[in-house]
Amino acid sequence: NHHIPAQDVCLLLVHTSRLVPHSQEHLVIKLCQLIHQLLNQLQVIVDEQTLDTLVSYCTRALWVCSSWTHSEILLALSSLVYGNGPRCQRHLPELLGQNGVLLNYGDPSQSDIELRRSSLHCMANLCLGVPGHPYLEESYRGACYRIFLQTLQSPKPSNVEDMVFCTLLQSALKGTQYFLNGVKWKASPDQDLGSLLALLKKYMFHGLPGINVEMPQVLYPAPLPQYETVPAAKAEPSQDTPTQRKLPAQNKKRKSRGKGKKARVEGKTDGGPEEGDDEEPRAGRGEGRIGWPQTSTPFALPLQPGSGTQFLPCWKKGSSDSEFSDPEGGMQSKLRLYQARVRQSALQCFLAVVKSVEKRVLYGYWSSFIPDTPGIGSPPSLTLITIALKDPSPKVRAGSLQVLSALLEGSRQFLSAAEDTSAPRQAFTPFSATLAASLRELHRCLLLALIAESSSQTLTQVIKCLAHLVSNVPYNRLRPGLLSPLWKQIRPYVRHRDVNVRVSSLTLFGALVCTQAPLPEVHLLLQQPGPSTGPGVSGGATPQEPSLNWRQPGRRERDASLPLTGTGVEDVPVASCWLLQLCVALVTQAREEPYSDSDAAGSTSGALEPSPVRLEALQVLAHLVKGYFPLAQTSLLELAQLSARCLSEQDPSVQLHGAKLLEELGTGIIQQYRADAHSAESASAVPLCQVVQFWSEVLTGPLIGALQNDQHPTLQTSACDTLSSILPQAFSQLPDKTQVFCITVLLGLTYSENSLVKAAAVRALGVYILFPCLREDVMFVADTANAILTVLDDRSPNVRAKAAWSLGNLTDTLIVNMESVGLEFQEEVSDMLLLKMLRTATQASGDKDRVKSNAVRALGNLLHFLQPARLGKPAFEQPLEQAMRALIDTVRGDATMKVRWNACYALGNVFRNPGLPLGTAGWSKEAYSALSSVVTSCKNFKVRIKSAAALSVPATRDRYGDTQQFAEVWCALAQALEHSEETEDFLEYRYCASLRGELCHALFHLLSLCQLDDLATVGTSLSCQSKSALQGLLVQYLSDTALVSRHHDVGGEDAGDQTEPRDRLKELDQTLSRLKELEAEVGADSKSDLDTVKQFLEDVAKNCETIKASDALDVKVIKT
Repeated sequence: NHHIPAQDVCLLLVHTSRLVPHSQEHLVIKLCQLIHQLLNQLQVIVDEQTLDTLVSYCTRALWVCSSWTHSEILLALSSLVYGNGPRCQRHLPELLGQNGVLLNYGDPSQSDIELRRSSLHCMANLCLGVPGHPYLEESYRGACYRIFLQTLQSPKPSNVEDMVFCTLLQSALKGTQYFLNGVKWKASPDQDLGSLLALLKKYMFHGLPGINVEMPQVLYPAPLPQYETVPAAKAEPSQDTPTQRKLPAQNKKRKSRGKGKKARVEGKTDGGPEEGDDEEPRAGRGEGRIGWPQTSTPFALPLQPGSGTQFLPCWKKGSSDSEFSDPEGGMQSKLRLYQARVRQSALQCFLAVVKSVEKRVLYGYWSSFIPDTPGIGSPPSLTLITIALKDPSPKVRAGSLQVLSALLEGSRQFLSAAEDTSAPRQAFTPFSATLAASLRELHRCLLLALIAESSSQTLTQVIKCLAHLVSNVPYNRLRPGLLSPLWKQIRPYVRHRDVNVRVSSLTLFGALVCTQAPLPEVHLLLQQPGPSTGPGVSGGATPQEPSLNWRQPGRRERDASLPLTGTGVEDVPVASCWLLQLCVALVTQAREEPYSDSDAAGSTSGALEPSPVRLEALQVLAHLVKGYFPLAQTSLLELAQLSARCLSEQDPSVQLHGAKLLEELGTGIIQQYRADAHSAESASAVPLCQVVQFWSEVLTGPLIGALQNDQHPTLQTSACDTLSSILPQAFSQLPDKTQVFCITVLLGLTYSENSLVKAAAVRALGVYILFPCLREDVMFVADTANAILTVLDDRSPNVRAKAAWSLGNLTDTLIVNMESVGLEFQEEVSDMLLLKMLRTATQASGDKDRVKSNAVRALGNLLHFLQPARLGKPAFEQPLEQAMRALIDTVRGDATMKVRWNACYALGNVFRNPGLPLGTAGWSKEAYSALSSVVTSCKNFKVRIKSAAALSVPATRDRYGDTQQFAEVWCALAQALEHSEETEDFLEYRYCASLRGELCHALFHLLSLCQLDDLATVGTSLSCQSKSALQGLLVQYLSDTALVSRHHDVGGEDAGDQTEPRDRLKELDQTLSRLKELEAEVGADSKSDLDTVKQFLEDVAKNCETIKASDALDVKVIKT
């Protein structure tokens, strides 16, 4: 009875243990059997006291009872300690300490194999950790691991049967898996990764028909496969003769099924566990080798018409003759079952290794487990793909694919080194080409596995593995052609009878349209028409299927040229994109035919596809729109109505995916309008009238209900994101009531109790504030500002970060309006609102870096926006001082480089306000000092660039302060230019040219403003030993046109106020003219300094003229 309370079971077992003395050994065995049965069948979790009592009883029994009872005692003990290792702290010294009973029984020197197996099982259960709870102590875990490893390294004793030895191996592998689960791998002399991987590779092929592996003791990180001894398998002519190949696939399958059924029955009769039903044992098969094509062409042989079944794995090839009698066949079948379990355990252990070891370490062993291109005449290397293609057990095949998926997941950075587009090298093969060849072989082999697989569960794993592969391979660095065969082969599986296969097929399509979008090859594949005949006729069919009706073209393809029914779409041009049509049909149309879905048993005719299929189809549509919007834009209104239908359904998941699709459509339209006016993308943009129609339909549909659905905050969040993706030009043409509705809803949702909704709403307002039709509306600006300032006090860091970003956008709008509208707009913004924004932004500048980076941006804009009339008011005096202090502290602080970059940019923005007392205020000296320090010492060149740009902003000499302050700025810039190539981080060198250009610009700006009192400092710096270095860099700045383009590499605003070389030379001449004018005013003590500066600049000008003349001569020579 599964309803028996756990405490009653614990009381029963404790009470019974007190009644059974250890001297009554037969009763002790019965009690141990009772403990094992009750704990396993009722899944009871024992309490601390019961665990301590029963473990004490069993441990005592191991010491005082006869050895013939120990196997049963260990079985009960293993049930007790399952996942309870840390709770058995008091008993661990007796069990796992020096001379511990489990270590003694588990040692390879133990002659009783059953005791060894039971103790290993017990140690494995002790190592099992429960997430969220402490694990076994490191010393005890290490002791168990050493025993597991010794067991796997020990050969099979001659007096032990194969099946018994398989159970021993399985326990050791399971223990190793539990040892690895949940913890990070720590390399040590006792934990050598290469030794463990070599053992796992050995047992991955344990008992696999036709393979006898002599594996090295240790695997080493290497770019090429290590040597393996693989004895040649005997050929089986009867399986590959032309007569055999001409037999119908159906007959082969029928015979195979019958023999498999017989083997399973015999396996059960002999006492084999029921798990054997998942095995597909084939008597007398498996000695053949897979038909690897001996060619370097990636896909030619296995995928061409007439290739036949010679490319099927050996476990797929039929034979009606048994090589042994029925009883012998039953034992062989049972042995194969046990060997398959060892292989499965080894793969599960390998999966635990992949999860616990850093990927960058595992990539060193890539070639040992991932196939390389097979050489001419040489056998294929033994890899995970070998198991996926040759193993007769579907569970083992699925296990190998799970490991391969785990290796591929997150491997994008490692695989990005692959490249084979360039001409092949003759002298040597670079690693990039080797890796590319490995990826091509991986594509080919997984396609073979896809074609050959009959088990739906394993087929799902094949397709998932392909999805991981596609998501991480750098196709833009490989020769085209890898994706076309995959696209062709996967298309029929979206109509497979198993729902999981259909879902994984759509996942693969999603990966195909996501990876490095837009890929030219995928773009061409998407434009291909839908299939008109069964794609399985030539190479695309699955020979093992007795009925291929699920592969024939369905109504969805046959009616592809007709409008989709059930969506309410009329007179809408149907797109030529087959995938888009299919996904829309999967979401909206009734199921075409009965499937074997588990969730379809009670469904009626006309029912829609299962929810997972529909959701995955919607995701594929979203990916397709995001990566290949030009192909989807012809169905814009159709997709809008599809989203409306999804938003009208009851299932929140379907509603959410419908809203996501709308957001991607809006984003795609915005990107088209943001593109360069002369680009092809801009030329083919959706007409504005159609965009307005699209959003008019969307904003009068069920999206309104989604925005107001408080019961599903995730849906509300997505709906807010959808509103933020409206094209600004289209928003201005929407009806006034629609515009007011959008703004009102977003303002209201900023007061939502859900942090996700609040963050999405305030972010959307940050987008709207940049709309040209809204930014000059003072009332909207004020309402948005008040909403943002309220949200900035939220408890959630994510909400505050979004609010700070929106505040930064709002203050950007203030600057734009100040320049376009003028004083009128500045005066309409109230003092109270500006003070509140100033104080809130100052407070936010002390928040987390995500908030701080936009808070300092807002401070710079606000201080730039304040006009002199306001700055003179007492109410602004303290907030101004605090805001400047916050910016200065941020520049000097240890925040992230993005925050400091924004702070330097903000100070430059502040310096642009002529109403601020720059040069005379108390904070002025500290601001210049902070920027001077950063420009010489910051490791990040982007921060240096912004600080140099800020130092060049003041337009008049008096704004630089006294002579000492001017000298400090000049010396800092000169020193920074002299050492502009010195950096510890190689990645910073890409910004080196931009930094030198900004520093030179700042130095020339200071020279153009310097007065007589400043000449002493300037002259001294230009007459020291660094003179030649400064002169060379300034000449390069004045003559190098490449600097203009390189300044834009930093991105966006980073380029600063740069000029063309001819304008720079003009400025130099103006500076020289001004210095000559000072000669009349200069005294005797300053004349030498003036002469030094003049001479320096004249030398610079002369060198520039020389370079210019030399370049002109070179051009003339080239022309002649």
